Amino acid sequence: MYTSTSQPAELNEAIVSYASALRKQNGISKNLTYRDFLSDRMLIVQAIRAGIPFRLFALIKEETPFSDEEWAEFLSISIKSLQRYKVSKNYLFKPIHSEKILEIAEVTELGKMVFENHDKFLLWLSTPSFALGNLKPIDLIRDSYGKEMVIGELHRIDQAIFA
Repeated sequence: MYTSTSQPAELNEAIVSYASALRKQNGISKNLTYRDFLSDRMLIVQAIRAGIPFRLFALIKEETPFSDEEWAEFLSISIKSLQRYKVSKNYLFKPIHSEKILEIAEVTELGKMVFENHDKFLLWLSTPSFALGNLKPIDLIRDSYGKEMVIGELHRIDQAIFA
Protein backbone atom coordinates (compact mmCIF):
# COMPACT_ATOMS: atom_id res chain seq x y z
CA MET A 1 0.00 0.00 0.00
CA TYR A 2 0.99 3.60 -0.57
CA THR A 3 3.09 4.68 2.39
CA SER A 4 6.28 6.37 1.26
CA THR A 5 7.33 9.38 -0.75
CA SER A 6 10.77 7.96 -1.53
CA GLN A 7 11.59 5.95 -4.63
CA PRO A 8 11.66 2.26 -3.65
CA ALA A 9 14.70 0.38 -4.92
CA GLU A 10 12.67 -2.60 -6.15
CA LEU A 11 10.51 -0.36 -8.37
CA ASN A 12 13.56 1.49 -9.73
CA GLU A 13 15.28 -1.84 -10.50
CA ALA A 14 12.15 -3.12 -12.25
CA ILE A 15 11.98 0.09 -14.30
CA VAL A 16 15.63 -0.27 -15.40
CA SER A 17 15.05 -3.89 -16.39
CA TYR A 18 11.82 -3.10 -18.23
CA ALA A 19 13.24 -0.04 -20.02
CA SER A 20 16.32 -2.02 -21.09
CA ALA A 21 14.11 -4.74 -22.55
CA LEU A 22 12.02 -2.12 -24.38
CA ARG A 23 15.03 -0.52 -25.97
CA LYS A 24 16.77 -3.88 -26.51
CA GLN A 25 20.10 -2.32 -25.76
CA ASN A 26 22.37 -1.56 -22.84
CA GLY A 27 21.93 2.18 -23.32
CA ILE A 28 19.61 2.45 -20.31
CA SER A 29 21.36 3.89 -17.30
CA LYS A 30 21.38 1.74 -14.17
CA ASN A 31 20.48 4.98 -12.38
CA LEU A 32 17.16 5.36 -14.22
CA THR A 33 14.47 6.01 -11.64
CA TYR A 34 10.73 5.60 -11.71
CA ARG A 35 10.37 9.38 -11.92
CA ASP A 36 12.89 9.52 -14.82
CA PHE A 37 10.91 6.80 -16.59
CA LEU A 38 7.66 8.77 -16.21
CA SER A 39 9.40 11.86 -17.64
CA ASP A 40 10.72 10.13 -20.78
CA ARG A 41 7.85 10.46 -23.25
CA MET A 42 9.43 8.25 -25.93
CA LEU A 43 10.02 5.50 -23.39
CA ILE A 44 6.42 5.87 -22.21
CA VAL A 45 5.16 5.44 -25.78
CA GLN A 46 7.26 2.29 -26.16
CA ALA A 47 5.98 0.96 -22.82
CA ILE A 48 2.35 1.58 -23.76
CA ARG A 49 2.75 -0.19 -27.08
CA ALA A 50 4.64 -3.13 -25.56
CA GLY A 51 2.30 -3.46 -22.58
CA ILE A 52 3.03 -3.14 -18.88
CA PRO A 53 3.83 -6.49 -17.22
CA PHE A 54 1.65 -7.31 -14.23
CA ARG A 55 4.73 -7.48 -11.99
CA LEU A 56 5.60 -3.86 -12.83
CA PHE A 57 1.96 -2.82 -12.43
CA ALA A 58 1.95 -4.37 -8.94
CA LEU A 59 4.99 -2.30 -7.96
CA ILE A 60 3.46 0.86 -9.42
CA LYS A 61 0.18 0.11 -7.61
CA GLU A 62 2.06 -0.02 -4.29
CA GLU A 63 3.20 3.57 -4.88
CA THR A 64 -0.34 4.85 -5.38
CA PRO A 65 -3.08 5.52 -2.86
CA PHE A 66 -5.61 3.45 -4.82
CA SER A 67 -7.27 0.17 -3.90
CA ASP A 68 -7.71 -2.82 -6.20
CA GLU A 69 -11.33 -1.75 -6.68
CA GLU A 70 -10.29 1.76 -7.76
CA TRP A 71 -7.66 0.34 -10.11
CA ALA A 72 -10.24 -1.99 -11.64
CA GLU A 73 -12.52 0.99 -12.17
CA PHE A 74 -9.72 3.11 -13.69
CA LEU A 75 -8.87 0.28 -16.08
CA SER A 76 -12.51 -0.58 -16.82
CA ILE A 77 -11.96 -4.22 -15.90
CA SER A 78 -13.35 -6.42 -13.15
CA ILE A 79 -11.61 -7.24 -9.89
CA LYS A 80 -11.72 -10.88 -10.97
CA SER A 81 -9.78 -10.00 -14.13
CA LEU A 82 -7.14 -8.21 -12.05
CA GLN A 83 -6.85 -11.26 -9.81
CA ARG A 84 -6.60 -13.54 -12.86
CA TYR A 85 -3.85 -11.37 -14.35
CA LYS A 86 -1.96 -11.57 -11.06
CA VAL A 87 -1.68 -15.35 -11.18
CA SER A 88 -1.09 -15.49 -14.93
CA LYS A 89 2.60 -15.87 -15.64
CA ASN A 90 4.06 -12.93 -17.59
CA TYR A 91 0.73 -11.19 -18.18
CA LEU A 92 1.05 -7.98 -20.23
CA PHE A 93 -1.66 -5.34 -20.04
CA LYS A 94 -3.14 -4.19 -23.33
CA PRO A 95 -1.93 -0.79 -24.60
CA ILE A 96 -5.14 0.96 -23.52
CA HIS A 97 -4.70 -0.35 -19.96
CA SER A 98 -0.95 0.31 -19.97
CA GLU A 99 -1.61 3.92 -20.92
CA LYS A 100 -4.06 4.36 -18.04
CA ILE A 101 -1.64 2.72 -15.59
CA LEU A 102 1.08 5.18 -16.59
CA GLU A 103 -1.29 8.15 -16.48
CA ILE A 104 -2.32 7.29 -12.91
CA ALA A 105 1.35 6.75 -12.02
CA GLU A 106 2.22 10.17 -13.44
CA VAL A 107 -0.49 11.93 -11.41
CA THR A 108 0.53 10.08 -8.26
CA GLU A 109 4.22 10.92 -8.61
CA LEU A 110 3.50 14.58 -9.26
CA GLY A 111 1.03 14.71 -6.36
CA LYS A 112 3.56 13.13 -4.00
CA MET A 113 6.16 15.66 -5.11
CA VAL A 114 3.83 18.67 -4.75
CA PHE A 115 2.26 17.75 -1.40
CA GLU A 116 5.26 15.97 0.15
CA ASN A 117 2.77 14.18 2.37
CA HIS A 118 0.67 11.10 1.72
CA ASP A 119 -2.33 12.26 3.78
CA LYS A 120 -2.42 15.75 2.24
CA PHE A 121 -2.30 14.31 -1.26
CA LEU A 122 -5.11 11.85 -0.45
CA LEU A 123 -7.20 14.65 1.02
CA TRP A 124 -6.65 16.81 -2.05
CA LEU A 125 -7.60 13.93 -4.37
CA SER A 126 -10.91 13.39 -2.60
CA THR A 127 -11.89 17.05 -2.09
CA PRO A 128 -13.94 18.94 -4.68
CA SER A 129 -11.81 21.66 -6.26
CA PHE A 130 -13.19 25.01 -7.39
CA ALA A 131 -10.42 25.19 -10.02
CA LEU A 132 -11.58 21.83 -11.38
CA GLY A 133 -15.26 22.72 -11.69
CA ASN A 134 -16.01 21.59 -8.12
CA LEU A 135 -15.14 18.01 -9.09
CA LYS A 136 -12.87 15.74 -7.11
CA PRO A 137 -9.47 15.19 -8.75
CA ILE A 138 -9.86 11.43 -8.24
CA ASP A 139 -12.98 11.54 -10.43
CA LEU A 140 -11.21 13.49 -13.15
CA ILE A 141 -8.21 11.18 -13.49
CA ARG A 142 -10.46 8.48 -14.89
CA ASP A 143 -9.94 9.84 -18.42
CA SER A 144 -7.08 11.50 -20.29
CA TYR A 145 -8.58 14.98 -20.54
CA GLY A 146 -9.42 15.02 -16.84
CA LYS A 147 -5.95 13.74 -16.01
CA GLU A 148 -4.44 16.67 -17.93
CA MET A 149 -6.61 19.09 -15.95
CA VAL A 150 -5.44 17.49 -12.68
CA ILE A 151 -1.79 17.62 -13.79
CA GLY A 152 -2.22 21.30 -14.68
CA GLU A 153 -3.75 22.05 -11.29
CA LEU A 154 -0.95 20.20 -9.48
CA HIS A 155 1.60 22.32 -11.37
CA ARG A 156 -0.27 25.50 -10.41
CA ILE A 157 -0.33 24.41 -6.76
CA ASP A 158 3.38 23.64 -6.94
CA GLN A 159 4.07 27.11 -8.33
CA ALA A 160 1.65 28.74 -5.85
CA ILE A 161 -0.57 30.03 -8.64
CA PHE A 162 -4.09 30.23 -7.32
CA ALA A 163 -6.73 31.63 -9.63
